[in-house]
Amino acid sequence: MCIEVYNEWCTNSYFDEDTHKELKQLAGNDDEIQDRFYRKLEFGTGGLRGVIGAGTNRMNIYTVRQATQGLADYIISQHGEDKGVAIAYDSRIMSPEFSKEAALCLNANGIKTYRFEALRPTPELSFAVRKLGCIAGIVITASHNPREYNGYKVYWEDGAQITPPHDKNIMKCISEVTSWEQVKTMEEKDAADKGLYNTIGAEIDDAYMAELKKQSIHPEVISQVADSIKIVYTPLHGTGNVPVRRVLKELGFTNVHIVKEQEAPDGTFPTVAYPNPEDSKAWELALKLAKETDADIVLATDPDADRLGVYAKDTKTGKYISFTGNMSGMLIAEYILRERTKTGTMPANPAMVETIVTTDMAKEVAKAYGVHLVEVLTGFKYIGEQIKLFEENNSYNYVFGLEESYGCLAGTYARDKDACVAVMLLCEVAAFYKAQNKTLWDEMLEIYEKYGYYKEGLATLTLKGEKGAQEIKAMMDKMRDEMPGTLGEYKVLAMRDYLKGIRKTADGKEEPAGLPESNVIYFELSGGAWCCVRPSGTEPKIKYYFGVKDSSLEDADNKLESLKKALMGQ
Repeated sequence: MCIEVYNEWCTNSYFDEDTHKELKQLAGNDDEIQDRFYRKLEFGTGGLRGVIGAGTNRMNIYTVRQATQGLADYIISQHGEDKGVAIAYDSRIMSPEFSKEAALCLNANGIKTYRFEALRPTPELSFAVRKLGCIAGIVITASHNPREYNGYKVYWEDGAQITPPHDKNIMKCISEVTSWEQVKTMEEKDAADKGLYNTIGAEIDDAYMAELKKQSIHPEVISQVADSIKIVYTPLHGTGNVPVRRVLKELGFTNVHIVKEQEAPDGTFPTVAYPNPEDSKAWELALKLAKETDADIVLATDPDADRLGVYAKDTKTGKYISFTGNMSGMLIAEYILRERTKTGTMPANPAMVETIVTTDMAKEVAKAYGVHLVEVLTGFKYIGEQIKLFEENNSYNYVFGLEESYGCLAGTYARDKDACVAVMLLCEVAAFYKAQNKTLWDEMLEIYEKYGYYKEGLATLTLKGEKGAQEIKAMMDKMRDEMPGTLGEYKVLAMRDYLKGIRKTADGKEEPAGLPESNVIYFELSGGAWCCVRPSGTEPKIKYYFGVKDSSLEDADNKLESLKKALMGQ
């Protein structure tokens, strides 16, 4: 079957000559042909993500068009043609081309599009969907994946990534696009002449920037230390450079140093193998500049600027300390909740939202300030969904949301994680403590002392291709069928199987798991520890999340390492 489809792609005039040439060079390489054609690139609950190249299991203009045709069919079924679709793209290879192909496919189906004039951060797309009153949004990005990847994320009219029932309905429509004859497209000039293809830019940028600045709590503190606080920032060749520098400048920060080698957008990511602020290797140039400038805080955003990584200086040792997403999230959360309470700007019925794999410290911080805490499944779209539900039910007022993977959002102007607002707030937090002769690390230690030494970790196992997918499924099946009695030194108190929707205790009692169906297994452990296992939705990986609590950093680190070894079978 793979060979038949491969031969069709090599010969069918529907596919361009570059595609024919690329594929014909693979003749005789059965493993590569198998990997490219053993399936259609899967449109998951958020969209597409895959390696760029020719084939049904690759990101290319044809798979992008096919997915867009399915999306168009669903939009038409929802009578959303005139509302239109906002489209953004990042700095990755083929991002401009994929975004234009998506727009023209929608246009050929009679659906208006609003495509950004140049690359923009993913959170600005989320904002634009609601600002323009669109039925949906598309952003072409592979987020923090390696350079050979690209992706396609879909948003709905609330500004969040698609959630039930829209995700499953869109997937069904895409699955029904079974031939290339069903896929429509048109010329850009014709689409523009008909008022279907529209370009957006500065007007959305200005409105987005105004919303970011509204999240500032103490702008007066920034002016006090603006000249003395030193900030190093790298956009890692992505979309963050312009908006991040703009918001910091407009807030009054004057001592911002940019990593020049990583300033320009570049989808080949020439200075990093893996453009992810979670990867220590991505920080080499930023930390070098930090030492040269004696920076207080070092920041990096991923290519589509929805994730923020942080280092801060420990003045006692002179070393720069890495902050996990949980740590930076708790610094911002503590600041927002405490200062809004003090200044009387906390809304009625405030709520904070976190995912199930985010630090348990969030529960303690929320409790300390009388803020309702909601836990959701992994993925920021579920946090965005809660904002919509709060508004629809008139129940709570969203204040802050975070996930462990370096993502957070303050305010409701967007419905996805936003590294631009995270940079802005973390720099304000740093300025606030600088005015008190304290560093971010000093404050982090005070937070640990106040709430307990919570430490979390993440380990991944990569298993590529069809065989890897089967192995990951077998591993998940074994875990849910054979609940362990212990994990390392910890007793397993309960297992939540969100695929089956069951929470099972060590003594065999069962009750509902409490969250929607998802291929996730969560173990509640003794001593306040926990671990969670799930396949990645965007990469060929199985992910292990885990957390512990202790009375000191050293003890917590040791216990975390011990739990990791037990989980990974070391």
